[in-house]
Amino acid sequence: RRVMEDYFGYSVHYVMNVTDIDDKIILRARRNALLAEYEKENAADQAKVAADAVAAAEAASAKQAAKLAELRSDESVAAAAAAGTRAAAERVTAEAEAAFKAEQAAGAAAAAKAAADKGDAAAALAAGRDALAERLDAEKGDTITDHAVFERHARYYEREFLSDLAALGVPPPDVLPRVTEYVPQVVAFIQQVVDRKLAYESNGSVYFDTAAFGGSHDYRKLVPAAGANASAREMAEGEGALASAAAGEKRSPNDFVLWKRSKRGEPAWESPWGQGRPGWHIECSVMATDIIGDNMDIHAGGSDLKFPHHDNEMAQSEAYHGNQQWVNYFLHAGHLHIRGLKMSKSLKNFVTIRQALQEHSSRQLRMMFLLQAWDKPCMYSDQVMGDAKAKEALFKNFFGAVKALLRDDWASAPQVWRKPDHAMHAALEQAQRQVHAALCDNIDTPGAIAALCELVTEANKYLTDAANPPRALLMRRVGDYVTRILRVFGLVAGGDELGFGRADAGAASGEAAAAPFVNVAVAFRDKIRDLARAGASAGEMLAACDALRDGAMAELGVRVEDRAGQPSLWKMDDPAELQREIAEKKAVAAEAAAKKKANKIALLEKELAKAEAAAVPPVHIFRTAAAEEKYGAWDDKGVPKALKSGEELNKSQQKAVAKEWTKQDKAHSGLVKKAGDAGVEAYLEKMRADIAALKL
Repeated sequence: RRVMEDYFGYSVHYVMNVTDIDDKIILRARRNALLAEYEKENAADQAKVAADAVAAAEAASAKQAAKLAELRSDESVAAAAAAGTRAAAERVTAEAEAAFKAEQAAGAAAAAKAAADKGDAAAALAAGRDALAERLDAEKGDTITDHAVFERHARYYEREFLSDLAALGVPPPDVLPRVTEYVPQVVAFIQQVVDRKLAYESNGSVYFDTAAFGGSHDYRKLVPAAGANASAREMAEGEGALASAAAGEKRSPNDFVLWKRSKRGEPAWESPWGQGRPGWHIECSVMATDIIGDNMDIHAGGSDLKFPHHDNEMAQSEAYHGNQQWVNYFLHAGHLHIRGLKMSKSLKNFVTIRQALQEHSSRQLRMMFLLQAWDKPCMYSDQVMGDAKAKEALFKNFFGAVKALLRDDWASAPQVWRKPDHAMHAALEQAQRQVHAALCDNIDTPGAIAALCELVTEANKYLTDAANPPRALLMRRVGDYVTRILRVFGLVAGGDELGFGRADAGAASGEAAAAPFVNVAVAFRDKIRDLARAGASAGEMLAACDALRDGAMAELGVRVEDRAGQPSLWKMDDPAELQREIAEKKAVAAEAAAKKKANKIALLEKELAKAEAAAVPPVHIFRTAAAEEKYGAWDDKGVPKALKSGEELNKSQQKAVAKEWTKQDKAHSGLVKKAGDAGVEAYLEKMRADIAALKL
């Protein structure tokens, strides 16, 4: 959207539909309500809560394990997969997801059991929560009939979603229609499709007649290679988790529901066909038709929605409007992946935006997405985020260097262009061509970012060429261009300021804007004056400078970089990011110091053990209890002459004991000399005290 509006200059009318009565929403809202009621009823019986949570978690684990075993033992599915058909991809995905769910369920069951064994009912419930909610829903789901239950759930997550968009810097849509506010229009829309003989009522539900529609239109435009028949997995996904069409209710397995007859425990509205609710696909068609009309330029969505959702949307919309093309272009985005599987609520393998923002800034997350093709699977990992942070740092350092250059008295320098200046300008023009070509080619943001990185790398070389001082205005132009493109990508906050700017930049000026910085400067001056009056050392002065850099300046969003032999360089940055970096550096330094300390303690303990062994005078080394069990006679130096049996030592034995005695004599003499007048025992006590002090 940003590229379309801010780079290519299109006027975009952006409609985002809210599906707030989807089957998954109904199930989750119902289960949450039942679980809340259960917790309230059993607040006084925590043993029952723990037991129920364990039982439900273990049953869910067994169920998932059985599903996985059945899938792996199904020879027909395996044969289809081996044949390389469409079932192959579905089977691989299904088995991977089943294995993942089985692993999760087993882990939840084990955690619930372990918590219950410790008497921790709260932890047991937390581990078995989803499984217990599912069991309660199976038993009492039909008792939830209040529409407010479903509406509260939908509105809560809608607000959360919009809040997350704002946190990521994503502009809100122009229109946000909700299907619950469009039910009368949905009924009228379906009635017109029925009147055109392209849909039919059956058992209180209304189905789209794919065979009748196929006689005058193309069906499955987005996945034509798959043929006319949908797989069971695709149809199950398209009909929703609460679908339960009776045998013979549909004329064809490929027909899809427009209006669902509501069962107890599901929201319901009046219609010509009885109490029911909109089907999944019809919702988007009705709301988009109302806002946009009988044709739209671009329809976006996830790549998994090509079929059945988007194909069915188009079919029912073309049936309603009586035209052949409701959508001109589809943009299908790739999914986020973790551990090789699509990030999804059903797999519970997701990271929320808020969790991600605890570790990374919104700009870093946006950069991560920009570095991957929008229409391919997007990987989220430490390695990918590390690459995004490295790219951000490259741009930050470049902006800081350009700003520092512009702060100097550049106008007093010669302005004539030399060969390096012409080369730098040519690099800028080359980058502009590459970025434009990339954005024209399917909005290739990785290619555009790569071109910008190459330009910045060349600019950094140009900036550090001591033989040819850079031309400030040329660098200003390069900086302006990089800033403009990064602003198009939503990476730059603020207005026309060069670089990333400040996310909290406001209209403050004059004294109000200067006050925080003046306060820091005055406080630092007072600190230095106090140190000078107290006769502080140069080390204490430098420590105060470092504290200013890593403390007050960082809190103000000022990054100060020390440069050997040159004045320090300052740059504006995000305060939270700066403080996070400083905290990480301190943590690394603390870890290194702890490791160094542990190594020192280990070395001192080794030296202490060696010294304690050397403290034994050589005359005593063969007079220990163990030695006296072996030897029976000694000379005046304490060297054994005979064994306990009275037998004299042979030459080999005499040589061995003499060597050991000499070694001990040398070690002991060295220790005595090292201990000095204080004596060996005092020397050993000092070593022990030093080790004890280090361990504190």
